[in-house]
Amino acid sequence: MKINMKTLAIILFSLTVLSCGSQKKGNFKAKEVYKSELLTITQISDHSFIHTSFKQTNDFGNVPCNGLVVKNNNETIVYDTPINDQSSEELIQWINRNLHSKINAVIPTHFHDDSSGGLKAFHQHNIPSYSYSKTIELAKENHFVVPQNSFNDAVTLKVGDEKTITKFFGEGHTRDNVVGYFPAEDILFGGCLLKELEAGKGYLGDANVSAWSTTVEKVRKEYPNVKIVVPGHGEYGDKKLLDYTILLFRRQ
Repeated sequence: MKINMKTLAIILFSLTVLSCGSQKKGNFKAKEVYKSELLTITQISDHSFIHTSFKQTNDFGNVPCNGLVVKNNNETIVYDTPINDQSSEELIQWINRNLHSKINAVIPTHFHDDSSGGLKAFHQHNIPSYSYSKTIELAKENHFVVPQNSFNDAVTLKVGDEKTITKFFGEGHTRDNVVGYFPAEDILFGGCLLKELEAGKGYLGDANVSAWSTTVEKVRKEYPNVKIVVPGHGEYGDKKLLDYTILLFRRQ
């Protein structure tokens, strides 16, 4: 088969463009950008950061607890607070000092302290909090700090020129667990609804184990193009975390 020089040039140019595009999209190298005794912050994309604090437990030892910060145009939204007010204050100061950004909102993804334990610190800085209506109900029942703004089913919040989507898909780790999605970078914050690869089932004291897989299947269907998935504990990854969590709780 003969290929003339013009055709060959077009093919080579197309391959070069595709190669550069894929390198630009998929090759961000995660890096630790802050570390103290209480808090670690890891940049996982151009505009997203995992914040990790630590909860001492009787059953599971010193557990790393993840949250997510997303940024656009000097505005941020925080998913889940660090474990307490002290580490939350540290995160707030880091965002102000290093990202030079306003925090538009903090969104606890369920009522446990690894999601909302530092909520008071955010309120003291006049940062509004948003939670699923069931989260507010459970926070009141357990005499925890109560999120300020309630939503039913889902809420969309602006961050700069972009948006975040927070949605309840069903019960799992708790009766109120929601997930957050940042469409600009196809990042899903699953909180404690999602497990890192090879993880066990973890704390089940408030769980609906029989509904868990079905709930995560709904999440997977809603966000088929997700590129980065961040669980409430452990290492982040891709959509394999969704598949793993579904299988983990399908095996009864």
